[in-house]
Amino acid sequence: MEQDTPKDTARTQPAADAPGVWQKIQSWDSRLSVTKGLTAVTLLTGLIGGSFQYMNSYDQKMGEQAKADMDMATKTFLEISDAFAEVQTQQEIMLRDQSGPLKAQSGSAFIPVDAKTLEPFSDYWKARAALQRNGAIFARKAEIYVDWPSDMGRDAAAEHTLDQDPLTATLLTKYNFDCDSEANLPQFKGAIYNGGDPGRPTEELCNDPTADGLKAYVNLCARRTDGTIDALQKVVTVNWWSAKHHVLVMHHCFEALRGQTNTLASGADSPNDRKSETTRPVGADRRLQFQARRLDAFMTLTMAQLDRIRVRYRPTGFACHVPFLRGAVDYFTSQCSQIQPVKSERT
Repeated sequence: MEQDTPKDTARTQPAADAPGVWQKIQSWDSRLSVTKGLTAVTLLTGLIGGSFQYMNSYDQKMGEQAKADMDMATKTFLEISDAFAEVQTQQEIMLRDQSGPLKAQSGSAFIPVDAKTLEPFSDYWKARAALQRNGAIFARKAEIYVDWPSDMGRDAAAEHTLDQDPLTATLLTKYNFDCDSEANLPQFKGAIYNGGDPGRPTEELCNDPTADGLKAYVNLCARRTDGTIDALQKVVTVNWWSAKHHVLVMHHCFEALRGQTNTLASGADSPNDRKSETTRPVGADRRLQFQARRLDAFMTLTMAQLDRIRVRYRPTGFACHVPFLRGAVDYFTSQCSQIQPVKSERT
């Protein structure tokens, strides 16, 4: 017999099967020497450790943010309250002094006031000048440091319309906000303003504030010089759940009270004028009481908002500190994250 040559033997052997998926994985695993010492437990431990590091870093940042928000809100509350309380106290002192012994000496018609008489009121000029200078700034501080941090649903990373709150001191003057009306005093009962557009002005909307029941806001309508409603102007809302709106109204009514010739001394606006005269304030006590009620409402609201800031940053539950479970909870609710991480940048 003839022996088969090696060449013929190679031809007669069947072809080897192609490597499967598992063989390919094993082949790659053998080539990657870095992964040889790692096990599933090691990988899982690394993931859990990274998750704990993230949660600790997040909680630390939230603690710092909570402290900063509370400090600034408290500072703003004290600064604004002190400024308005100071000037209102000086107003009361001025009115009491003008309507006391001087009135008994000069009768009920006029009270002569000279520079010497006005010397004790130097504190009033300083307080009034400071309030005039800082009134608009106080309103913005109240918005930034009280309204925004206490708004549970506000996301700084979301899109915001820059003029979404159109109320300003100029608009209050333009719309002739009536500081002497009981309907325009702050109150927190009834419906809460939802940020919607109140629509075009109507007789019922503008002339009957309680037509739809009690409301924690006031709709202002622009009026012409003859008192009729200007239907071409939009309705502006004063929201009593906004610290900014409280400050704007307090400052507007302070200026209105100061500017009324029958409320504060016309000579009080000119301390160096020796020939100035004043009339006895008509209804001054009532107007000052209204100012005190406005300040009290502002302080009541701000203290409530400070509590809301505390609630926003209070410690979360146990489930929020379990890796992977925290992410599942945050996917459906925001109970674990006081402030949601930024998902997309504003353009």
